[in-house]
Formats: sequence, C-alpha cells, structure tokens
Amino acid sequence: MPFSVSWHTLLEHLDELPADATLITPLSHSRIHITDIQEHRVIVQFDESSEKRPLQRDQFESLYHQIQTAHDGFDLDRLPPDADPYPAVLSVHPRFEIDEDAGVIAETDGPTTTQLADTAHEPDTDDDRTEPDGLDIYSDGLLLIDALERHDVTDLPELETATLVNLYTLLSDVQRDANDFRQEVADVLLSRLHHDRPVAGQYGSVQRTSRRNRSLKDDEKVLSMLEAEGIDRERVMSVDRQKVDEALEVTTLTESDVYEIDESEYVRKAEVDDDVKESRLQGLKDRLAASEETEAEELQQEIEALEDRIDDLTSFRAGTEVQG
Repeated sequence: MPFSVSWHTLLEHLDELPADATLITPLSHSRIHITDIQEHRVIVQFDESSEKRPLQRDQFESLYHQIQTAHDGFDLDRLPPDADPYPAVLSVHPRFEIDEDAGVIAETDGPTTTQLADTAHEPDTDDDRTEPDGLDIYSDGLLLIDALERHDVTDLPELETATLVNLYTLLSDVQRDANDFRQEVADVLLSRLHHDRPVAGQYGSVQRTSRRNRSLKDDEKVLSMLEAEGIDRERVMSVDRQKVDEALEVTTLTESDVYEIDESEYVRKAEVDDDVKESRLQGLKDRLAASEETEAEELQQEIEALEDRIDDLTSFRAGTEVQG
C-alpha cells in the first residue's frame, strides 16, 4: 500500500478526534494535543509548553518505511531526538500500534490501540476525590495539614511545646510514609523509562539513571594481586574499627585515646499514639463529609430556585391569570 493512502487515512482519523483529545508520547510520556491538521503536516502542542510544533508529512513517511522494513516492529529507541510525537500521532491510524513493553511501533492487521489518554477515569474536579484505601501517607498527611492550618508555623518559637511535639511526630510519620511510597512509585516507573530520556509530568520530570556500587573481593586475593604489581601490603592496609573496639576492651586505653569524638544532640521520635491519631483523623473525615453534604445541599437549593425562575419566565399563562 502506498504511503499516500495511509497518510490520508491518518488525517481522516485525526479529524475525527475530539477537540480535547490528548495523546501520550511513548518514550517521554509527554501529553500532546492536535491543534491543526493540514495536507502536508500536523500541528501539535505539548501540555507543558505553549509552543506549537509542526510534524511534517515526509517525516511520517520516513517512519512508515522504517516500520515496513522492520521485522518485529520499529525500535522506538532508534528515533531521532525530539521525534517522540511522530509514533504517538501515527498510532491513531487503525493499522499502527505502539507496544511500550517491547519498545516498538508496528503495523498490524488486527484491532489496535492508540496513544490517546484515557480521560474517562481521570478526575475532572476536586469533587471526584476519593480516599485511597490502606495508604498511610494520606491519613498522616491529612493530620499534618490540619495541624499546619490550626497553628502559625511561621513563628515556631512562639508555639507551645506540645504543639511542636505533635508537628515533629507528624512530620516524621509523613517523611517515612512518603519515602516508602516514593520507592513503590519508582519501582513501577523504572519499567517505563528508556535510556536516560526525561519523562515530564505536571509538577516536574524524572529520568532513568544508574548507580555503580563497588565492594572489594576477598582480602587475600586483592593483596596478592596488588603485590604481583609491586604494591606493598602496608600501602593499602587500613585500621579496622571493629578490631579497634575489640582491642579497647582488653587494654587500658580509653575511647578518646583512639577516636576523635564530636557529640551533638538531636530530637528523636520516641512513640506515636495511634489511638489519638485515629480519633482525630476520623473527626477530620466526618467534618469534610459534613462540609461536602452542606455544599451539595446548598447547590441543589440554588438549582431548584433557578429552575423555578426559568419556569416562571417561560411558562404560558392566560391573560386573566396574569391580571389576577
């Protein structure tokens, strides 16, 4: 099939997209919108930028031929820099599909999926928020927000000691919860990031990086290999802290004789009263629920009043009824 046929099929399907349709690029997972469809190019705009970018027909044709000649789909990592939007837009074509797990875009005869964002499950307003089950950071975060709202934390020395203790405890709990949850999120993200390409979100961006850790092999093996290269053992031998501590126990030396000691004081959380936290948390949830019910009732009353007024203005009444 010539590319011109596939190109016009793509343009037709792009024309049918809703005005607010959002596409997700496969490598950086950026969100883009189609702003204009022309005979020789497609104009897109990234969510995080007001700049519009033209995607040229000849670049789509080049990608098309790369896919045609690839055995099991075109490897997305082979895309040139800034070419991430092309496969996302091409996936709107009913015969092209992106497999993010395999990292390829391929042509297929069967039903395909596109890179369209699933907005059906995305909350449109704050009214759609629901409490996540079993997530400690949500509960502790709610308690911390309540404490921050009730106290002037811009002047900590003026706060009572009990208030400072509560703030420190909640901050410590949130820090622990956030770190645990952050690691869970990172584990999932790791499988979706490719070759140090930054992935942007609404609040920032992340990228895949590598860390290199080293640990020495067996002592005798290391020393033997170094000696074979003319390095004396004494040059690489160091004092072992554990062995020094064991020696202090059987000598008259004191700790300060062999250690430089620098003491500092710090605050450490001793215990957490989970019953009090749970009671306070339930009170906050009840208060939020009552607030939402009140707002909903007021809104319903306003709607009913507006409906009555519209009915008065639009309903037909006989002249005698009006005069009466």
